[in-house]
Amino acid sequence: MSRALFVLLLLLLPAGCGGGSSNSLSSSAPTALSITIWPKGTPDKSISYTLNCPEGTGSLPKARAACSKLKQLGASAFKPVPKGAACTEIYGGPQTAIVSGRLAGKTIKAGFQRPNGCEIARWNRLGFLFLINS
Repeated sequence: MSRALFVLLLLLLPAGCGGGSSNSLSSSAPTALSITIWPKGTPDKSISYTLNCPEGTGSLPKARAACSKLKQLGASAFKPVPKGAACTEIYGGPQTAIVSGRLAGKTIKAGFQRPNGCEIARWNRLGFLFLINS
């Protein structure tokens, strides 16, 4: 291998070794979420919270801890279950929730229910936002 090619490879190597997970949220981009939960399913009475990160403010209890968890989980936690996914046929309850707003500077709107194992797992990943896990 020529010396010039070797040096070029050494220079390009760090560019391919990302400095962080593409899944993690940027600490500089603001997050402002509105969280609405229907503990007994819609159209039951709803509970609403707000969450602002990175400040860790809003009406959601333990907002700072929630911001920290969101930063670890990243935006992929809000992605829907892929179509055709094999999910256990287990009912998790009537609870529903909607999370909308800005997540690390990007607009999101995600709905959550518990009709099967995949959706229950998705709900549980973000259970700290819903304050109910069962």
